[in-house]
Amino acid sequence: MKDTTVQLQIMASASGAVPFTWPTATEPEVIIKLKKTPGTYARFLSMNGKWKQALLDFLTGSKTLPLTYDPFFKRIFHPDIHPNRLSAMLSSILGMKVKVLKVLPNEEIMIEGGAMLIMDIIVELEDHTIVNIEVQKIPYGFPAERMSCYSSDLILRQYSRVKGELGKEFSYKDIKKVYTIIFFEKSIDVFKDETLNGEFFHHGKTTFNTGLKLELLQEYYLIALDVFKDKSYARDINERNGWISLLAYESVEEAERLMQVYPWLTTIYADIAAYQSDPQEVFSMYSEALQIMDQNSMQLMVDEMSQQIEESKKIISENKKTISEQDKTISEQNKTITENKKTITEKDNEIAELRKEIERLKQGK
Repeated sequence: MKDTTVQLQIMASASGAVPFTWPTATEPEVIIKLKKTPGTYARFLSMNGKWKQALLDFLTGSKTLPLTYDPFFKRIFHPDIHPNRLSAMLSSILGMKVKVLKVLPNEEIMIEGGAMLIMDIIVELEDHTIVNIEVQKIPYGFPAERMSCYSSDLILRQYSRVKGELGKEFSYKDIKKVYTIIFFEKSIDVFKDETLNGEFFHHGKTTFNTGLKLELLQEYYLIALDVFKDKSYARDINERNGWISLLAYESVEEAERLMQVYPWLTTIYADIAAYQSDPQEVFSMYSEALQIMDQNSMQLMVDEMSQQIEESKKIISENKKTISEQDKTISEQNKTITENKKTITEKDNEIAELRKEIERLKQGK
């Protein structure tokens, strides 16, 4: 490390945050470290330009880790490693104090996640409610349908587990709520509607037009990170916005500003910066994230091709229908022409008979 390190001027606070120095390095220094493990360096050279630069930006100290990607998020927030962080973030989003009990395995989910996810974690809270936290990177046309299916899947999963545990003692009142929290890294147009006045945080649940007081089990929290970033520093300073800012921004410059506003983020940023001393571990995280993106990109291509095929089939079906209707019209027109020809022939015959009658009458005179 050279003397180009940037001293973060963060004063100790009641939250227990302490000052730390964000490490920096030059790209040649980073390359030397990577070369110490030949296999790692060879894989680094094979990375695409975007991800290679992202790795260098972190290891040189110009950017933090991209926490919206699964491997990075779980390193920083996993309850087994940092018991209180995810609980604190969820408490700020849900608007009530909660405690994460454990992470549930995603393999039990019955529906496929699709190509839009870059992070997905399911946790059970202390009161046995279930929270699904997702990050969606690629905007697409039908998020509501997928969210509904995924939330319903979690309800059924909980139902099967609780009924299996309680047996004959089971009651539907034993089923707890399911919260679906989705961070949209790039949101679709509906989130940017002018009538929303720049709101980035949307909470929804089923209500009744009559005011009937029934608490159904599914609630949704949709957070548009791109909308948030448009005016984030003009917004209220509160714990929820602090957590959202942590996910929304990657530059060290933004991190410095955030730690001044939210000193309790200092410990988290210190943990992130500590990974710079272990390039192999960081490379492993980036490789895992890249693998997820590659898989998702392939799945997205399959989904898009399938959609194109379905649209083509629909067009072909509509064309066949149009052709069939045109054939029917032509057939009816031909029938009409035939009938007209018959009528003309009959009229011609009538005219011929009339002419004969006229001629006969003339001769009779």
